Amino acid sequence: MKSIWNGAISFGLVNIPVSLFTVEESNDLKFNYIDSRDENKVKYKRVNEVTGKEVPWENIVKAYKFEDGDYVVMTDEDFEKADPEASKTVAIETFIDTCELSMMYLEKPYYMTPSKGSEKPYVLLREALKKTGKIAIARVVIRTKEHLAVIYTKDEGLVLNLIRFYEDIRAMEQLKIPKTIKIIDKEMELAESLIEGMTEDWKPENYKDQFSQAIMKRIEAKSKKKGKAIDDEIEPEKETKETAGKVIDIMDLLKKSVKAYPKKSTK
Repeated sequence: MKSIWNGAISFGLVNIPVSLFTVEESNDLKFNYIDSRDENKVKYKRVNEVTGKEVPWENIVKAYKFEDGDYVVMTDEDFEKADPEASKTVAIETFIDTCELSMMYLEKPYYMTPSKGSEKPYVLLREALKKTGKIAIARVVIRTKEHLAVIYTKDEGLVLNLIRFYEDIRAMEQLKIPKTIKIIDKEMELAESLIEGMTEDWKPENYKDQFSQAIMKRIEAKSKKKGKAIDDEIEPEKETKETAGKVIDIMDLLKKSVKAYPKKSTK
């Protein structure tokens, strides 16, 4: 597996050379665009907007446009030299309690591995975070952009998770959400009972992409019939949700739900 970034964790006077590896592995279904008339693949070209001619990748560069229309071309070297230390450093700025960081801020995780010779300080940081119950807030530049990040432990490793800046999160006050509404005791009792009945240990491996599975099922059916009508042969999922817009009898729905999810007995 190829690392996407190499540099060092910096906190105080300590530097720990590390590499970043993507956590996410995409399993999305891949679709091609084709010409419906002959089923030939449709390609996209990078075209010069003035000449209309295709531009090869080696001639495409990044440039900043000023208000007067002038451009300044930027190279990878320019981005690195703008702040050499930032481009190669995960700079820890502070440590906070784990509970202080809202999950709303979490954006994209990366595994962090120690470079050769930095195993001891890596393990020291990992164990210190575990013992103190803290997480680290840091800054890192990845692919020409500065990110805020949090570093935390997972099993025997460290994870760097990019987090959103405060100004990037829309204030909830902009939304129309009721602050209070009358709820009777019986409704709350049933709601709590339903939550208890649906509570279980978190096992992420039990959750699959059901929509992709349904799409694949339809693709296979269409492949066998080669374009013929298949709707009569594929049973639609039974509808279990109430139709949107109906007046909901919350008590009736809660009672039925609690019956479907009885409270689990505790040992």
